[in-house]
Amino acid sequence: MIPSMRSLTAEEYVEAFKSFLDHSTEHQCMDEFNKEQMPNIVAGITRLCHCMSHKAEHASLLLGDFLAGVDLKMIRILQAVHPGVFIDNEIVEPNPQHVAAYKELVNQAPDLQNVSFIWHQLTSLEYEQQVKEKGTHKKFDFIHMIQMLYRVEDIPSTIKFFHSCLDHHGKLLIIILSDSSGWASLWKKHRDCLPATDSGHYITCGGITEVLQRLGMQHRVYELPSGWDITECFIEGDAVGGRMMDFLTGTKNFLGTAPGALRRRLQEALCQPECSSTRDGRIIFSNNLSMIVVES
Repeated sequence: MIPSMRSLTAEEYVEAFKSFLDHSTEHQCMDEFNKEQMPNIVAGITRLCHCMSHKAEHASLLLGDFLAGVDLKMIRILQAVHPGVFIDNEIVEPNPQHVAAYKELVNQAPDLQNVSFIWHQLTSLEYEQQVKEKGTHKKFDFIHMIQMLYRVEDIPSTIKFFHSCLDHHGKLLIIILSDSSGWASLWKKHRDCLPATDSGHYITCGGITEVLQRLGMQHRVYELPSGWDITECFIEGDAVGGRMMDFLTGTKNFLGTAPGALRRRLQEALCQPECSSTRDGRIIFSNNLSMIVVES
């Protein structure tokens, strides 16, 4: 008897996500953005840093989703642009494994001087409710939401809340899939190929900028190319390909539990030119990203 399809558990998602990162240029894409654009972006909060009290200079960050390595690189950029500034970094992440991995990275980074870390093992909505219940609306110089708006219940409300957490001259960075990505085409043209077990929002940059425009928030968009090698997804019985398909569909053992017709339709959709290209015999899915910088 073929087992029924079901969504990934938190632990299974971590494993599938790792397969995605191992075979994509997502982190390299973010590194390029950090190198080329982040110094100028965080330089914009310099007036705030120098208008603080006579105590040690202080800047704050809030992480909206788990990408600890990227977050620590952003902290180092902020330190380089504003030497001597004390950084109060708060992290909002519901997955306990991601929180544990972040803490381990911090323990292995002795160069992070003048940085404090507070972890909130909560969803963004739980964090928002906690802040409102306590009545302590802390202000941040820099907030970033990396690939996390797909899973929030009310995107406009979430953006509005975190934007309200920005201090004067603060910046909100939203990293989301580009409208030019294969994901955008897959969700738009081949949505019926995806199983009902994946309950996330199918939203890309265009949907977010529409929200920002309705909210009257000034923003800039940076587009960066990124790719994901999905060749193994088409190799029968390949374990890595299986995990990547699990990540793509949000389904545990998709290749082993999905009806044959659904599996074939999705694999055919992934090979379409608007989703993927072929390089040196490898199938590269377009994972292009949009970096949206929102002003306070």
